[in-house]
Amino acid sequence: MASQTVQASPVKDSLELLDGGKSTDTTLSEALITLRKRRLVLVVCILLGIAYGIYQAFSQPRIYNAFAEIEVRSGSSAEYKIDPAQGLSADAGSKLGAEVVILQSDSLLLTVAREMNLCNNPDFLGAHGTVPYQSLENPFVRQQTLQRLHQQLKVALIPKTDIIRLTYSSLSAKLSADLLNKVVADYIQRSYETRYLSTQRVSQWLSGQLDDLKRQVETSQEQMLDIQRRLGMLGLDPAHNQNATTLEDLSVAAAQARIARILAESKYRVMQGIDPNTIEDSIDSSRGTGTPMVLTQLRSQIATARASLAQLQATLGPNHPQVKSQAAQVAELQKELSTEEGRLISQAKEDFVIAKSNQDQTLAALEEQKAQAYKMRDDMVEYTLRQREFESNRTLYEGLLQRLRTAGVEAGLESLEIDIVDPALPPAAPTMQPKSTIVLIMLVVGLLIGIVISFLLESLDTGLRSISEIESISQLPSLAVVPKTKRTSAEQNPKFTTAQRNIAVLTSPKSQFAESLRSLRTSLLLSTTGRPPKFILFTSSTPSEGKTTIASNMACVLAQGDNRVLLIDADLRRPNVHPRFGLSAKIGLSTLLTGGTTFTQSVQQIPESPNLDILASGPVPPFPAELLSSEAMTALLAECAQLYDYVVIDSPPILSVTDGVILARQCDAVALVVRQGTASKHIVRRARDLLIRAGAPITGIVLNAVDLNSPEYQGYYGQSGYHYAGVDSETWEPQHKDGQTPPATRG
Repeated sequence: MASQTVQASPVKDSLELLDGGKSTDTTLSEALITLRKRRLVLVVCILLGIAYGIYQAFSQPRIYNAFAEIEVRSGSSAEYKIDPAQGLSADAGSKLGAEVVILQSDSLLLTVAREMNLCNNPDFLGAHGTVPYQSLENPFVRQQTLQRLHQQLKVALIPKTDIIRLTYSSLSAKLSADLLNKVVADYIQRSYETRYLSTQRVSQWLSGQLDDLKRQVETSQEQMLDIQRRLGMLGLDPAHNQNATTLEDLSVAAAQARIARILAESKYRVMQGIDPNTIEDSIDSSRGTGTPMVLTQLRSQIATARASLAQLQATLGPNHPQVKSQAAQVAELQKELSTEEGRLISQAKEDFVIAKSNQDQTLAALEEQKAQAYKMRDDMVEYTLRQREFESNRTLYEGLLQRLRTAGVEAGLESLEIDIVDPALPPAAPTMQPKSTIVLIMLVVGLLIGIVISFLLESLDTGLRSISEIESISQLPSLAVVPKTKRTSAEQNPKFTTAQRNIAVLTSPKSQFAESLRSLRTSLLLSTTGRPPKFILFTSSTPSEGKTTIASNMACVLAQGDNRVLLIDADLRRPNVHPRFGLSAKIGLSTLLTGGTTFTQSVQQIPESPNLDILASGPVPPFPAELLSSEAMTALLAECAQLYDYVVIDSPPILSVTDGVILARQCDAVALVVRQGTASKHIVRRARDLLIRAGAPITGIVLNAVDLNSPEYQGYYGQSGYHYAGVDSETWEPQHKDGQTPPATRG
């Protein structure tokens, strides 16, 4: 019985370590491989770039470039400006930048276009012969004319100078020079008119402002005099006057009245809430004097009377007339004491009311005096504000009057700030780019576009082609790379049996295909620790990936030694093992599991490989999954483990049916066959996940049908293939006419 859990071998651990340490980024070698694979795209893009470059080189127009230079400087007019900080010397960079923008403005260029009638100029429009009449009043024509001017006119500031360079390109040398000179002339005229009109506008505005300021000065002066008359004095000092003295005295009186009210209220609150017997203590603590004589005498008399009453009661009894008389005297004294205590409380309340009334009257007088002081202060503040307003208006009026006289002198001086350094002259020859340079540039552009398209196509390609790509996607090691084989004339020899015609390792044992199967055998036998795997399952993600071919040839390779090997066709839905060996499918795995035949009756042999037994699928059963997961299948595998050294199982695709997943759990090693260019990344990842979740001992990936001439695998078996001397790299055929096999030597 196959073990369910297989420990990873040192080879597999090493592969996983290398895979984990390998960077997933695209290396230079991988990029070169991609470009070699997409070389057709590169060649097409390069040829198109060269063709377009040749067309551009021979069809480029004869462009005439004219140049003009002007200097924008501050001039003597900056000394007479209203604000000298606005002069050119204050911020030359921003000033010259603004002038560059003005030279490219739509208003200036539209003026030039109107004066030169550019919308009807064939040289400007790039037309041959006459053109139909157009008007700049048409918005569409105006927009096209301005766009053409903006495209051909270049204005740039020469660094660290005050010089602006203008360049214009057209099909006519005369037009280029005339247009530049016209732009410069209109710019100078515009600068003069704009600055002159601006100065005139400032002068007119200042004249209007002076009239308003004059009226404001007169009004401020009148208001200041009115406040002085209302105060009744000049030079008033608010810190030394009767009002301030009275206000200070009232503030002191108000504080004293408040203290008296607090003391009276405190005395009244205390006497109102304490025990009448302790009232003299409170009076003593609040007033700081001794106990009142009346209360002391009454309390002393009450104490003496009570003592006499107690003595009489003890000697004469409670009903004796003297006892009753003495008791009446005690009650009378107690009443007088209560009356005196009430009087003291009433007197404290009256003192509190008087003190509070005194405080209120003092505070009222204080507030009234404060109101008068505030009113006088407001008058003083208003007087100060009016005085400052008068001084400010007078200063501003005098300053603007002086500036107005300066502005009258400044008008008309700004035109001297622009000088023409070099006027535009018609160029002697057109400016043309070398043809070789254009072709070379287009070649490079085509190459870059081809590289971009190549990597774009590579990123959109979901097929798996290279070993590194498959290992990166599946996180599984690659067990072997099986090259694509072609059916040769030797394999079609009618003298060959069916097995020899279909099993390549029997016909060409020294071909690259056979060597790749031997490499796969080595990887599988070293995939488990302790002992090699006995049950080896070959499966695939989808149909037509070559798993049956790999399983059949692998079984023959394992049987070439002294090992007994059994090949089981477990694909009970679309069996394909028996026709490759020319065997019958009437008996096989399905009849054996259902009890129709015995193991000995079901197993078949082929003479080409004596150590190989084949268990065909047999008739297609109605429920294949139930048969493969039955106890009979488990018993069959246990019996095979005793009889054979290796058992190779060909299973259905695991994404199509669940048969392969069921069988994978009962094997020692599972190899996932992937066909180059057929399987996609998502399919391989999904198949790997199914096997891992099922607990299958998946060993690695077998990349099948590899084109060794593709860029990814060139040199995989050497520059020209590492094979036996005298043997073709694809097939093995006798090299002598007598049919004798030459000696097997390495080349």
